[in-house]
Amino acid sequence: MTSELDDLHARAARHAALGDPTRLRIIDLLRLGDRSPSELQHRLDISSNLLAHHLGVLAEAGLTSRSRSEGDRRRSYLHLMSAATDVVGAPISVRRVLFVCTANSARSQLAEHLWRDRSDIPAASAGTVPAERVAPGAVRVAAAHGLDLSHAVPRLIDEVAHDDDLRIAVCDNAHELLGDGDLHWSVPDPAASGTDRAFEAAFTDLRRRIDVFAPFVTAA
Repeated sequence: MTSELDDLHARAARHAALGDPTRLRIIDLLRLGDRSPSELQHRLDISSNLLAHHLGVLAEAGLTSRSRSEGDRRRSYLHLMSAATDVVGAPISVRRVLFVCTANSARSQLAEHLWRDRSDIPAASAGTVPAERVAPGAVRVAAAHGLDLSHAVPRLIDEVAHDDDLRIAVCDNAHELLGDGDLHWSVPDPAASGTDRAFEAAFTDLRRRIDVFAPFVTAA
């Protein structure tokens, strides 16, 4: 009975947090991708103190979390938690999704192939500084989940990108290099440790994000 009451209180707190239009707008923005507080403040055009209040309410309700950038190590990014994924958001229309990371050797390759497995909308991937080959750990984790990266080749973003792509940076460094105009998923770099566990964690993170995001994307 106690766990049932705790769940009811948690659900009530989430609904209360989402009763404010500004906080609902924050959830809509984070549904598309991770954002730094400064990016949210720019999009919402509100004071930093008011934004901090809204972010505190959302975090307290278990709807958002925060992590430090792997890029500049100074900024932080807000992420949408699974408790918020059942909130209805408006669909977006795209021609192709382009996943970008630095080396195009792990995260963006995994995201591209996961997307193709779950959506009919075309997808591609690229890097800002492509590696010579796809990371063996990415190939192994993909194979373990029925995806084939054995013939994938890292490519430079300038050679792959189309003007009308929906570009999603799955790496803090790529996002901070390319600017704030595109979507961003702050996925930790599995190559930093190179362990199978790290690649599995990246795969799981990307799969969760794509499973939430893909149903809201329609073909242009």
